[in-house]
Amino acid sequence: MTSYPDDILRIHAYAALEPGPRLLVLGGVHGNETCGTAGIERTVAEFDSGALRLLRGELTLVPVCNPLARRLRRREGERNLNRLFRPSDPPADYEARITNRLCPLLDRHEVLLDLHSFQSAGEAFAMIGPRDNDGPLEPFARAFEEGQLALHIGTPRVVEGWLDIYAAGLAQRAGGLPPDEAALAFGWGTNEYMRSRGGYGVTLECGQHDDPAAPAVAHAAIHAALRLLGMVETPPGAPAPSRPSLLRLVSVTDRLHAGDQFVREWATFDPVAQGEPIGMRDDGQMLHADRDGFIVFPNAEALPGTEWFYFAVASDRDLARPAG
Repeated sequence: MTSYPDDILRIHAYAALEPGPRLLVLGGVHGNETCGTAGIERTVAEFDSGALRLLRGELTLVPVCNPLARRLRRREGERNLNRLFRPSDPPADYEARITNRLCPLLDRHEVLLDLHSFQSAGEAFAMIGPRDNDGPLEPFARAFEEGQLALHIGTPRVVEGWLDIYAAGLAQRAGGLPPDEAALAFGWGTNEYMRSRGGYGVTLECGQHDDPAAPAVAHAAIHAALRLLGMVETPPGAPAPSRPSLLRLVSVTDRLHAGDQFVREWATFDPVAQGEPIGMRDDGQMLHADRDGFIVFPNAEALPGTEWFYFAVASDRDLARPAG
């Protein structure tokens, strides 16, 4: 297995002589999420052996973005690298130093594929950002391109609506007060930063951390992105992308006490019906679904005061059509 020292970022860059898109692929933003690393290492081997050839544009791959967390075999080194993702001077911690190295990479690219996995059981899915808008939270004008990338990755589900739900969660913790800029900035990850720089990006959750199929999901997604962007050859007879179901995050519920417990072991995308019990607070209060929907990112080990689970509903968005 390749070694990744704490004080070095291993970066693989390929530039074709023919100009074209600039794609950045990240793995190992969280140290216990290894599938992206495996998918990237396999892709690097294909390019280096000549099995894969870059036709146009630029491709950069970072197999392990957080070497300290990888060495410790845990999600974080000193903190979550996928929060407060923007340059800082001076950097306050290890992850801030990493961020200061990664941000210039994002600045030089226009498309981002960030490869992750998750703790609970469940199928792979892609996460996308907002629809085109000029609002104050996350103005954006490349939603169709981002949706196309998510569509071609080939996951059975795509989820929209992260930052606005994060902001709502902050307001909820503050008793309804709108979050200040510093608190909201903590919700910025790699994709939010990429969108702020005029690009677009998709987070691919490749499956459960230890799912043996997850590395293949990551590898296939890299190939799909390269084909979509015309950066590698498309094999004859390649199938058209399937139509994934699209969900929209609508709420986040925090774990308030170590005694808060789920009524059963939930998996991401488990359906729930309106009125169905989800969990019980330490004081005996039962939490029920306020509508039909789906559990997302349930975390039975969440620390008090942090996200316990998200709730999603079916979305009316059509990734195959530009907004209009």
